[in-house]
Amino acid sequence: MSATPLSPEKIHEALADLPGWTYQRNALEKVFEFATFREALGFMVRGGFDAESLNHHPEWTNIYNLVIVRLNTHSADHQVTAKDVELAHRLQKVSWVG
Repeated sequence: MSATPLSPEKIHEALADLPGWTYQRNALEKVFEFATFREALGFMVRGGFDAESLNHHPEWTNIYNLVIVRLNTHSADHQVTAKDVELAHRLQKVSWVG
């Protein structure tokens, strides 16, 4: 996958298939809210395997039942690339909270 930054138009097209995701501060962002800390941690572990398979690692934070995800590509000057969109899709697929 290319580390070429996507145009704002391509980013907004991608967001149409990513419910709850936004484009802010040069990144794709989403807050996942789980029922418990254990569920949030499980999501991070499962999502971590997908991130590792893409060799693309998210900036994410866990606060009890919340996982705040921020995706951009460091090698593309911290802009959004196709790798970010792919990881967002994979995280969306493994999430059971929307």
